[in-house]
Amino acid sequence: MSEEAFNATAWCLEDATAGYEVQSVENGLCSAFAYTDVTNAGLDVFYLLFAAAMVFFMQAGFAMLCAGSVRQKNVKNIMLKNILDACGGALGFWSVGFAFAYGGATADKKGFIGSSGFFLADFTSGGDLIGWFFQFAFAATAATIVAGTVAERCKFEAYLCYSLMLTGFVYPVIVYSIWSSSGFLTAFNNDPVFGSGMHDFAGSGVVHMTGGITALIAAKVLGPRIGRFHDADGNLLPEPHSFPPHSVALQVLGTFILWFGWYGFNPGSTLGISGEGVPDVAALCAVTTTIAAASGSVSAMFTDMLLSRRSTGETMYDITMCMNGALSGLVGITAGCSVVEPWAAFVIGIVAGWTYIFWSALLVKLKIDDAVDAIPVHFGNGIWGCIAVGLFAEPTRTINAFGEHGHYGWFYSWGNGSADAHLLAAQVCGVLWIIGWVTVIMLPYFLILNAIGLFRVDALEEEVGLDISHHKGAAYDMSGPSADVQEKFEISRSQRKIEVPKENTDEAA
Repeated sequence: MSEEAFNATAWCLEDATAGYEVQSVENGLCSAFAYTDVTNAGLDVFYLLFAAAMVFFMQAGFAMLCAGSVRQKNVKNIMLKNILDACGGALGFWSVGFAFAYGGATADKKGFIGSSGFFLADFTSGGDLIGWFFQFAFAATAATIVAGTVAERCKFEAYLCYSLMLTGFVYPVIVYSIWSSSGFLTAFNNDPVFGSGMHDFAGSGVVHMTGGITALIAAKVLGPRIGRFHDADGNLLPEPHSFPPHSVALQVLGTFILWFGWYGFNPGSTLGISGEGVPDVAALCAVTTTIAAASGSVSAMFTDMLLSRRSTGETMYDITMCMNGALSGLVGITAGCSVVEPWAAFVIGIVAGWTYIFWSALLVKLKIDDAVDAIPVHFGNGIWGCIAVGLFAEPTRTINAFGEHGHYGWFYSWGNGSADAHLLAAQVCGVLWIIGWVTVIMLPYFLILNAIGLFRVDALEEEVGLDISHHKGAAYDMSGPSADVQEKFEISRSQRKIEVPKENTDEAA
């Protein structure tokens, strides 16, 4: 390359890095570096497509985790439900869910629910369409949380009913209130509540709390699995009976897939990558997500080990605590991944591990049966994640992610000699709103399903397993060869044996 060409290329790169639109340089060297609105729009669409695909891949993670956690006789059932989560979420969010979540929202008004864009009518641009795809992946995640909790005893018809209700109506209303520009709790309105609005960057509350509280209500109404807390005569067991997972390998695989998918979930919630400062926010999200997951895993496992050593005198390391601790840290950081410092992500992860242990023990005490411990992970740590933003939101990072509004984490305000808790108050209101809305809608819904006999399978069907009773046979063929075949093989093998002559044996000795 000539010196002139080298200098021209360097000048072009310098201006492009500074954000200027460079159209041409002598000899056409700079055409590859011309950043235009069209280029930026295409870059944002690709970024969101990639992030949404990662979030959608989390469905495979949920499927593996749930399949590994249930007993062998129910694997087909839970896998089918995870597949239909994606199908039902797509159809429900395409037809009415997205319209309820974002339709007609503007920053100069407030409302309760969207009212336009049903069936994606008039959606033609790449930005609009990819926005639906990204949000659909989130909606499907909220529904999948419930499937694991009620596994091994929920009717297939009931599952379809509540999945469509959740993705088509309940979840979209929460999205509208917190993420659309017209929501009464949103941070994106011209007049946000408490001057800041609720900050839930990627969905600790909107996604995980919604799915978690729905799972809690469903588990309470549905009741525990046979033999979990009571014996065959209905007497309370001295200790709750645990149903061992049929495949720890699938559980670990599912956990790693979910962790991987979270890098689309959290950094992808920037909804683009080309804007000024947006790459910095996305990078911070990736770092805080990693730290919170790691600290949550270590916190839960070692805390459980210490508690077990204190009560039994034995040192045992529980892989379930390790996996669910990591998922708890991921849920806990999701709301604040863009506004907290890395050290705060470490603290959030540590507390998330403790939160998981507390909620898991509380469910057992209340005789609520969660087949995969999704309620402690998603509901308990969804609450913690929302509250953590009100405590740890760092001013500069909050401005980068949400804009300047003057209200930040309470610990920072307190450190500056102020008692400003506006952001913390908005977070608490958001938590209470999600719990209240989901309970008001889903509690009567589940009670009606239960009353008309559509919620729980027959006791005999539960005992034999849902795979055989509902899905044409077991997931695994464990029958092996018949006794006759084995006998024939033994006879054949005995006939092929080579006898060593006795004299040769004696000589060898």
